[in-house]
Amino acid sequence: MTERVREILSWYESDTPGTRANLARMLTHGRLGGTGKMVILPVDQGFEHGPARSFAPNPAGYDPDYHFQLAIEAGCNAYAAPLGFLEAGVTKFLGEIPLILKLNNHDVLHDEKDPLSAVTSSVDDALRLGCAGVGFTIYPGSAHARVMYQEAREIAREAKAKGLAVVIWSYPRGSGLSKEGETAIDVVSYAAQIAAQLGAHIIKVKLPTAHIELAEAQKVYQRYHVPIDTLADRVRHVVQSAFNGKRIVIFSGGPRSEDEVFFQEARAIRDGGGFGSIIGRNSFQRQKAEGLAFLRTVMQIYAGEIQ
Repeated sequence: MTERVREILSWYESDTPGTRANLARMLTHGRLGGTGKMVILPVDQGFEHGPARSFAPNPAGYDPDYHFQLAIEAGCNAYAAPLGFLEAGVTKFLGEIPLILKLNNHDVLHDEKDPLSAVTSSVDDALRLGCAGVGFTIYPGSAHARVMYQEAREIAREAKAKGLAVVIWSYPRGSGLSKEGETAIDVVSYAAQIAAQLGAHIIKVKLPTAHIELAEAQKVYQRYHVPIDTLADRVRHVVQSAFNGKRIVIFSGGPRSEDEVFFQEARAIRDGGGFGSIIGRNSFQRQKAEGLAFLRTVMQIYAGEIQ
């Protein structure tokens, strides 16, 4: 184990050896193992967006095995998915990559302004499947946020008691926010803080824009000259908001984008002190060879092999 991984694990001193061992499993696995950086493949989009929107661009993705293979061959730190996808392939790929079971999911058949995900699996399911951690989505800004916070608290308590790591997808969304506000720097950094306060070991947020949503926050950012002009500045502020960088913060890849745009974002995450990316559609919506090359380039950027 590298000194960097030991340093990161030291931030979680209240956790059991089992939980810290599972964090170490992810931090030491794959092409970025030992660096303190992470690239995770998440494939919950079939549930969240629908199968055609998710997999028609690369029909191989309809097969659960494809995503295991992509994550393993690319050298990802972990693979995250809902219950069905993990159950469908876990036996074939047993022990080849750390797994994260996504415990709640939301569909768009009734896409309300104030989303509330359904709990679709359990901590015990994660143990049964040999997972290293569980994942859970919260929507700060939703009218149902308090329900999700309480669910996250109970799931985090149970997962930690049973030796699993906790990953929280913290996505501001709901009638309390404008569309622009969902990725505003003050809102995204607030979302990272909320996830950290709920006990997350790993926090997943979207990349923030320079927009400031809340009037009271606007006054503070101006008064104290908080640097937010560049994407690297904003990443640094989000990481700072997660206990001064003592919680692992990774950033969502979002919808498929042009390669160089994504690579520039990865450089900003690296230069701003972010811990890496969780990349779904930008990887599995490509043909396999292209997806592998794409993921490996991102990993090279995080490893400092590409400037």
